Formats: sequence, C-alpha cells, structure tokens
Amino acid sequence: MKPRLAVSFAMLCAAYALTAATARAQSITTEAAVTAGGSTDSLAAGAVQLRGFGDMPGGVRFFGEASFAQTSDNDNDSFAAAYPYGGRLEVIEAYAERMFRPNKAIVGVRAGRFRTPFGIYNSSDHAYTGFLRPPLIRYDEYSGISNYFLEHGADFVVGVSALQVETALGAPADVGSGVRRSGLDAIVRVQGYYGPIIAGVSHIRTKSLRSADDSRSDFTGVDLRWTHGGVQLRGEWMTGRPFEGATTNGWYADAIVHLVAMGPVTAVARVERMGFEEPAENEDETLGRQTIGARVRIAGGFALNVNLVHRTGELGDYKPASLDVGVTWSGRYHP
Repeated sequence: MKPRLAVSFAMLCAAYALTAATARAQSITTEAAVTAGGSTDSLAAGAVQLRGFGDMPGGVRFFGEASFAQTSDNDNDSFAAAYPYGGRLEVIEAYAERMFRPNKAIVGVRAGRFRTPFGIYNSSDHAYTGFLRPPLIRYDEYSGISNYFLEHGADFVVGVSALQVETALGAPADVGSGVRRSGLDAIVRVQGYYGPIIAGVSHIRTKSLRSADDSRSDFTGVDLRWTHGGVQLRGEWMTGRPFEGATTNGWYADAIVHLVAMGPVTAVARVERMGFEEPAENEDETLGRQTIGARVRIAGGFALNVNLVHRTGELGDYKPASLDVGVTWSGRYHP
C-alpha cells in the first residue's frame, strides 16, 4: 500500500472513531466499510466508506456518506461498483427526508445531495453485493448513466403501495471523472410492485459531460427485479443521447443467489452489453462482458469477493479475461 494511501486510511479510521463518539450523544447509527484488493489487470485498490443516519424530531430522517478510495489505474472500473476511486475524500450523499401517509397514500420529500434516481441506483444495489465492477452502462467512462451521478436539489415521491412516481429537480453534483456541466436536471421515475416483481421506467434530461460538447443529454431506461427464496434476478436497459450527435444504449442482466444450503457464500453472475455511436467522428463501439463470482462472509465482519470477468469488443490495453479479488470489512455502531 502506498504511504499516502496508508496515511489517508489512518485519518479516516480516526474520523470514524470520532463520529462514533459523537453518535452516542445524538443517537446516530454509524457504519464503516474498508476494502482492499487487486486485479490481474495490473491493478491494486483500497477504499473506506463512512455513513451516518438517524431520525430527528418531526419525523425527519437524515443520511450522510463520505468515501475515500484510490486505485493504481483510474481508467479501469474494477472495485468501482458504487464509489469513485479518485484518491481524495468525497462527500457522496448528505440529505434529509420526510415521509407522509395521507389516506393510505405515500408522499415523500428529500432535499440535499443524493444519488440520481434513475433505474436501479441505490448504493446498496451495487456495493457489497458480490460484484466488484459497475455495469458497463453505469460507469462514468462509457457515456451512459453513471453510478457516480449526484444531484443537489429536491426529490419528490407520490403514490400508493403498488405504484409510485418519483420526480427530482436539481443541479449536477457528480463525483468521479465523468462530471456533467452545470445546469438544471429533471428526472422522472415510475415504479410498480406486483408480488415478487419490481418494475420501473426512468427518464432524465440533463447537461452533457464536461469532456463532451456543451449540449443536452437525454436517457430513458427500463429496470426489472424479481426476488424469491434467496434468489434475485434483475436487469436494466437504457438508451439515449449523451451529447449532441451521439447515442449510447445497452443492458445488463444479473443474478444474486444466496440459498440456506450455501452457508456463507453468495453466488453472482452477470451478462451485459453496451454500444456507443458517434457518426460525425466515424466512431462505433460495442462492448460486452460476462462475470461470475462469489461473496463469502468471514468471521468478524470480513467478506471475500471474487469475480472472474470476460470481455469482448474494444479491449484497449486489457486482456480478454481478468480475475478480481477483494476483502471488505464492515461494521456498525448504534448507541
């Protein structure tokens, strides 16, 4: 581990201890997660995430999260499932929310800094699930909808138990390398529930990335999840315009399996495909990837994550196959 990374880890661990002490007086639940690992893509990485959440008077709930992560190859998406690896401390989310239930309906208001509510977007959907990489269409280098997109603004949810409509208005507050230009964002998401099935449709209208021409970006997506008996099947499809004159589309489908007979082991598998086209630059790129792996719980809050990844398409400097291995420790403090 590099000296600068080791020092940063020590500072964050000290900050976590201070946060825990403060939490005792305020009845705040705090969590920490530390990850270290490497890939046969000639990559080493380490990360710390700190979270705090709880309730305030009046039924208001708050949530805050910070992350520090560093990797030896910033162009590789290994270990970047839900957090950017930029070598600096980042505030990921910091918001307050309030839920109301008038006449069996649901009304929610959230304000602050939060993840862009497009598709399957919560950090818990991508971090610590057994996958060490984000889906291709959700990585900030590939001109799709990034898992590192954040909003400064307000989010509203209205619906009933089986159907909800979510609308967010704000300005980009992204982390990572794929940062959007300043401007007004509008996101609409409709989500329905039927037994073990959750289905959603999302649309976002925002500004293009700073690395692209100054124009609008529009994406539409469909997501689906099915959960039963320790098996979760899920997937997303999205298509849109990352900037004027270009199109991005793609999908992924994955499985997360944890049966009683599997003990501490959770098996994961994913198939995905992404395409990018920019006719004016005569650019047409298609990427494919298949992943199989497992997350194994170890005593003392430790977990081992192993992914075997196979790629097709534009590989750049990488081989068709790679092995990613990481160890995560996680803990929670609740006074």
